[in-house]
Amino acid sequence: MKCPICFTPDSSVTDSRIVNGGLAIRRRRQCQKCHFRFSTYEEMEILNLSVIKRDGRREPYLREKLSRGLKRALEKRPYTEDDFKKLITQIEIEIQKKRSEEITSQEIGEIVMKTLKKFDKVAYIRFASVYRSFEDVQTFQKELNLLLKKSIKRKIKKTKK
Repeated sequence: MKCPICFTPDSSVTDSRIVNGGLAIRRRRQCQKCHFRFSTYEEMEILNLSVIKRDGRREPYLREKLSRGLKRALEKRPYTEDDFKKLITQIEIEIQKKRSEEITSQEIGEIVMKTLKKFDKVAYIRFASVYRSFEDVQTFQKELNLLLKKSIKRKIKKTKK
C-alpha cells in the first residue's frame, strides 16, 4: 500500500481490527520511509455480476448505485456511517447467496426492501413508494397498513412472553 504522503510503496501493518460486524478489516499502517500512520479498510466486493434491467438490458452491478438509492431513502433519517456500511454489506450478502452471475433489478429491489424494512421503516416506505411505483394515496396507505399490522403483531407476541 502506497503512503498517501510520500507515495513510497512500502508500508507495514501495525494493527488489524475486525469492523462492521466481522464483515471488514481495518488495518493501521505506517510508512517505512516517512513513518506517517494511516488506516486502510478491506471489505467484500461483488465481482462479475450482471444486473438484468426491466427492459432486458444488462449492466454490471455497481455498489455506488445501490448506495445512492439507499441514501435517498435514508435522507434526514438517523443512522451512522457504520450502520450504513453494514446495511449495504447485508444486502450484498443476500445478493451473493443467489450464487449466480446474473440477477434481475427486481430481485435486488426485493432484497433491498426486505433489509430496509428491518433497518428503518420510514426509509422502507420511501424506497417502496419509488420501487413499486405507488400510483395513488390508497396504494401508499395499503403498504403502511401492512407495516403497522406486522408491528402490532410483534408487540403482542412480546407482551405474551
